[in-house]
Amino acid sequence: MTDDLKQRALEVHKSLLAAFGEPVWRNPLPAIDELVSTILSQNTNDVNRDKAFDALRSKFPTWEAVRDAPAQAVMDAIRVAGLANQKGPRMQQVLREITTERGSLDLSFLADWEVEKARAWLTKFNGVGPKTAAIVLCFALGKPAFPVDTHVYRVSGRIGLRPEKMNVEQAHPHLESVFPPETYYAAHLNIIRLGREICHARKPNCESCPICKLCDTGIALVGD
Repeated sequence: MTDDLKQRALEVHKSLLAAFGEPVWRNPLPAIDELVSTILSQNTNDVNRDKAFDALRSKFPTWEAVRDAPAQAVMDAIRVAGLANQKGPRMQQVLREITTERGSLDLSFLADWEVEKARAWLTKFNGVGPKTAAIVLCFALGKPAFPVDTHVYRVSGRIGLRPEKMNVEQAHPHLESVFPPETYYAAHLNIIRLGREICHARKPNCESCPICKLCDTGIALVGD
C-alpha cells in the first residue's frame, strides 16, 4: 500500500465532505434489525428494502416470531424486496442459528469484540457476506468497517483507489487499508451518493464531479 494512494483516498474523502457535507445514516437500528434489513437489501433498492422490513415488523411482533413463522408467511411478507423465496428461508435460518449459538437474538455483545472477531462471527452464517457484516458493524455497532456496495465498488475502481481486476470481496479489506478508520462512515456514504447522483454506471457526469481532478477516469476525460 503506497502513501500516495492513502493520500489520494484522504483527499477524496475531504473533497466529498466539502461537496456533500457530513452524511447521516438513517436512525441507527439494533444490530439484529440491521442484519435483517441488510439481508433484505440484497439485489433491491432502499425503498423496497424498507417496505419489506416494515411489512415484517407489522406482521410479526418480534424477530423470534419471524424465526418461528411458517416459511411461506415470511416470504409473502417480504415479496416486495424481490428474491423472497431465497431471502425468507435464508433469514430464518440465520435467526435460528444465532439463537442456537447465543440463546437469544441480541447481538449487542458484538460491540465488545474486536472488529475482525465480530466480522468473522457474522460472516460464518450463510447469506451474510462481507458487505452485510460491514454494514452491521459500522452502522449498528459503531465499529471501523467499510462496506463495499455496487456504487462504492464501481466508483473506487474509476477513481483508481483499487486495482481494476480486484473483486468486491477483496475490495473490503483493501479500502479499509486505504482510508483512515475514522473516515469509513462518511466516506462510504458520500461515495454512494457520488455514485448515485454523478458517477453513474453508464454515463458518468465527470464535468460535475467534485473529485474529477482526483480521478483517473475524470482526468482522462476532461483533463487535469
